Amino acid sequence: MFAMTLSHLFAPAAKRLGTTLLAATLGLSLASAHADDSSIVLRGNDGWLFPGWGSLTEVDSRGIDSSTQLIKDAQQALAARHVQLHVLVLPDKTRFYQDKLPAGKSLSPQVQQRYQSILAALHKAGIPAFDAAAVLGQLKQAGQEVFYRTDQHWTQAAADATAVATAAQIKRDVAQLNGSAGSGMALGSEFKERRFGDLAERFLTPEQRKQTGRETFTVRRQAAAGGLLDAAPAPVHVTGHSMVQPYFGYPQKLSNALDRPVSVNWKPGNVGQWVMLLEYLESAEFKRNPPQVLVWQMFEPTYAQGPQATGLWDNASIISADAWRARLRAASGQ
Repeated sequence: MFAMTLSHLFAPAAKRLGTTLLAATLGLSLASAHADDSSIVLRGNDGWLFPGWGSLTEVDSRGIDSSTQLIKDAQQALAARHVQLHVLVLPDKTRFYQDKLPAGKSLSPQVQQRYQSILAALHKAGIPAFDAAAVLGQLKQAGQEVFYRTDQHWTQAAADATAVATAAQIKRDVAQLNGSAGSGMALGSEFKERRFGDLAERFLTPEQRKQTGRETFTVRRQAAAGGLLDAAPAPVHVTGHSMVQPYFGYPQKLSNALDRPVSVNWKPGNVGQWVMLLEYLESAEFKRNPPQVLVWQMFEPTYAQGPQATGLWDNASIISADAWRARLRAASGQ
């Protein structure tokens, strides 16, 4: 499960990040749990906290294959609408901070290889996906933090580097993006915000929070609006969870790097990637202005969870694979 936050980016004033940006809040909707429940949060070394809902030892290879087949179905359905699908799989926080895991906790060899197994499955299926783990690994080796200490989310530096890599992949694969040069989002200045991360805020007792301490988040201010460019359709759309919310900077940086508007949809709660894609494809916005490229963002620990993963997604998000395919076909006009 992975927490997501709310952004009404289908509203006309905030739909495209090439022009305007909603003020984002975290508003997390994780299921409530006792702070000492290690299945929810892992308290590691030096005050580091980790989400506890991804296995450190087991890999669901069958689930990876099943999810990849559903993604292939989506790729084919979107291609019929002349939309190119790019999948962005973001790596688990534990991968980069194994020295900060609690005593007795470590990644098994299978989990160490899990990210590459997912990429290999996507590439075998002919689905564009780059190695975001390598991008973040290089950033960390250069001395930058890629995840916040007490939060499940990535840093702005990590989001920016991934956005640049996403833009490079799109430019390689798409001969010409629709729209005009100069319609990308200008980046605002940065400011610092000191607070508890979501894992500390939601799952630690007051005394544990005091011991763990606040940390400093880097946030980018909203730049000036683009005037007449507000009406320009976005040739690139991003659908995903809270990692791609504007607060952490990914969609703004992607728009800036592409020099084109970028739209995004994401939602709070454990809704998962399957329902988020359907929500966008069934929207009036997709019917009016389908993008050239759809970036479907997923998360390594939950990649193998299909749309029917009872107990892992919110009840309202549970849907059989066959029903999901049927809605996919209907939404894509097949």
